[in-house]
Amino acid sequence: MRTLPIIIASMLAAPAAAQSSAIQFTEYDLDNGLHVILHQDASTPIVAVSVMYHVGSKNEEKDRRGFAHFFEHLLFEGSENIARGEFSKHVERAGGVLNANTTGDRTYYYEVLPSNQLELGLWLESERMLHARVDQKGVDTQREVVKEERRQRYENQPYGSILIEVLKRAYKEHPYQWPTIGFMEDLNAASEADYQAFYKKYYVPNNAVLVITGDFDPTAARTLVAKYFATIPKGANVVQPSIMEPPLEGEVRDVVYDRIQLPAVVTAYRMPANGTPDFYAVDLLNRLLSNGNSSRLNRSLKDEQQKAVYTGAFSLPFEDPGLTIMFAIANAGVDIKALETAMDAEVDRIRDQGVPAEELEKLKAQLETEAVQDRSRVAGIAGNLATAYMLLGDTKLVNTELDRYLAVSSEDLKRAANTFYNRKARVVLHYLPMSQKNP
Repeated sequence: MRTLPIIIASMLAAPAAAQSSAIQFTEYDLDNGLHVILHQDASTPIVAVSVMYHVGSKNEEKDRRGFAHFFEHLLFEGSENIARGEFSKHVERAGGVLNANTTGDRTYYYEVLPSNQLELGLWLESERMLHARVDQKGVDTQREVVKEERRQRYENQPYGSILIEVLKRAYKEHPYQWPTIGFMEDLNAASEADYQAFYKKYYVPNNAVLVITGDFDPTAARTLVAKYFATIPKGANVVQPSIMEPPLEGEVRDVVYDRIQLPAVVTAYRMPANGTPDFYAVDLLNRLLSNGNSSRLNRSLKDEQQKAVYTGAFSLPFEDPGLTIMFAIANAGVDIKALETAMDAEVDRIRDQGVPAEELEKLKAQLETEAVQDRSRVAGIAGNLATAYMLLGDTKLVNTELDRYLAVSSEDLKRAANTFYNRKARVVLHYLPMSQKNP
C-alpha cells in the first residue's frame, strides 16, 4: 500500500539485539482509557509507532459490511490539521514507511520512522484518532480505491472468491460470515452520517492500544504521548459482539462455477478461537499440511500422486471460533472427487497415526525461525505486543505464544484432527470452470 524507501528497508532488515530473550516492555493507561505499551531497543536508530483499534468486520451491521476495511483506507485522507492526501507524505518526507491492515477483529495502523521522528508519528496517529477527515469527498475517493481492490483481489482473480464463498456457508449468525473487504452495495448505500457515526463509535482512545517500539527515551516518550493523546475525549464504551455461532449440523456441500481452467476442492472446518489451548494444535496441523515444499499436501498430492498442481491450508485466527481451510487445484484430467478423497486421506493419516517426532520437531524449528525473524523488526514486535494485549487479553503473552506451539505433541495433533476435522460438520466446495455449467 505504501512505498518502502531504501534507507528504511535496510534499517528494517537490521537485526535487533537479544532476539532470543523475552521482550521487555512497560505499559500504562491514560485517563481517557488509551492503553500504552513501550518497548525500548536502541540497537537500530528507528522507531515504530502503532495503534490497534478493537474494530473489525465483526463489528459491522449486516447492511454496512466492509466499513472497518473502508476506514483502513479512509483514515489516510488527512485531518483538520493535515491537508487531504498529505498524511503519507509526512512520513515519506521523513524517510519512513507506513501501512495498515484489517481483520475480522481489529484494525491496525503503523509508521516506522528514524528515531528522531517519534513525535511526528505520535502527532499523525493522534490526528487520526481525534479529528480525521470523514467527509463525502474522502468517502467518494476511497470508495473507488476499495472497488478496485475488490476487483483485483476477488472478482478478477481465479479462485478469488474462495473466502467469500466459504464464509457465507460456514457462518449463519456471526458477522464473520462476510469478508473484511465487504460489499460495494453497502458502501454505496451508506451516507456521510453513517461513516461519521462509525468513526465516532470505534476510533476512540478507550477502544485502542498505542505501541511504541525501538530507539527512544522512555521519559520523553511518555511526555509526548501525554501531549498528543491525553486530551482526546474518551468515547462510549464499545461492547464486542457476543453472538455464539451454533455448530454446523451437517456437511454443507456446494459447487461454485468460476472463470478458471482447472477444478479445485476447498474444505473448511470450524476451529477454536485464537488463544485457546486447542487453537495451537489445529494451527500447527495446518502448517504440517501446507508449510513448504515438503509439507504433507505438497509431497503427497503434488509429488507422489500428481493429483494437484497447487495445495494449501491456513487458519483464520479469529477472536471468536474461526475456520481452518484446506484447498487443492486439480492437475489436468484429475477427477475432482478423487482429489477430495486424497485430501481427506492426509487428514486421516494424522487422525490414525499422529505425527512422527522428527517431522514435528522440524515444523517447530521453522516456527522458531519465524519468531526470531519477526522479533528482528521493531514493526513486528509492535504488532505482537498490540495483538497480545488486545486479542489475547494480556500483553505478557507476547513472550509465551511460541511456547504454546512448542508444547504441542503428536498426540495433540492426532486429537485435533479427530475433534475438529469432522466431515459431518464442514463446508466442501467444488470449484468448476464456467464451461461445465449447464446452460
